[in-house]
Amino acid sequence: MNYTDVFSMPAAAAVCYSGYREGQQPGINDPSYEQVKEDLLIVQANWTYVRLYSCDSHSRTVLEVIEKEKLPLKVMLGAYINAEENNPNCPWGGNDFSEEALASNKEQNHQEVDELVRLANRYPTIIFSLSVGNEASVDWTDHMVAVSQIIYYVRQVKKGAKQPVTFCENYVPWLDKLEPLVNEVDFISIHTYPVWEYKTIDESLEFTKQNYRAVAEKYPNKLVVITEAGWATSSNDQGIPRAHVNQIFQKIYYQELSAWCKEDHILTFVFEAFDEPWKGSPDPDEPEKHWGLYFENRTPKLAFSDRGDYKRSFTA
Repeated sequence: MNYTDVFSMPAAAAVCYSGYREGQQPGINDPSYEQVKEDLLIVQANWTYVRLYSCDSHSRTVLEVIEKEKLPLKVMLGAYINAEENNPNCPWGGNDFSEEALASNKEQNHQEVDELVRLANRYPTIIFSLSVGNEASVDWTDHMVAVSQIIYYVRQVKKGAKQPVTFCENYVPWLDKLEPLVNEVDFISIHTYPVWEYKTIDESLEFTKQNYRAVAEKYPNKLVVITEAGWATSSNDQGIPRAHVNQIFQKIYYQELSAWCKEDHILTFVFEAFDEPWKGSPDPDEPEKHWGLYFENRTPKLAFSDRGDYKRSFTA
């Protein structure tokens, strides 16, 4: 299935966007209107579709800027749903929620889903699709939500909004655990990160293709979109070998991924526009901080500062 059948929109480049800069983080200090405007002027020069992760004040500012500045950007807006059950498989604290905390999270999730519907109806010409959750069912998540509850949220959104609805998740759960969800969503959204699975740059694109095809071939009548795929530029050797990441490798992966997706008409949101220093551990080489195609100071990394083709010269 072609994504124009679902979205009635032409093919275009897409990116994940979160604008938190040094000293900013969700729920504490949001980017200003002018900072978001600066970001989106950079984004519009390279991409047409933007993915936002939640219905928080930052996302509302993004939508306001797009509307007021008349920017030619379309948004996939997400509702971020928090843990509704403990997950003993999470290695960083997803199994220590009290019953009271889980109940509070569930109430907040209902409010987040309601806000998703409200914003979808407030910005119908800007928001072109909706996501009910992000990585909330994969084995290692720290915000586990039951598949049956995700289905409930999807149905609530579809009752209240007209845009196509999805759920964004790592490719693995779509192969088994999320089968009951497939008939509920309008399209499937997968995440694929070869570098997190210890793949080298020379193995990267083929591994991404395998991830995509595994899901697409299992559900041939359902559109599959890649809502996250990217390559970090720094690592502290925790989870990602330091030798596997740098700006040249990011450029190679971005170029090859973009070429394949354009050729095969696969809507793909590259992860991500800008580095986010608030993420992960305090270690400055923490890989979670270094996925941007632009640095935190909004200067471009090699993928956009040098338009040469590095694949041939590197492997020669």
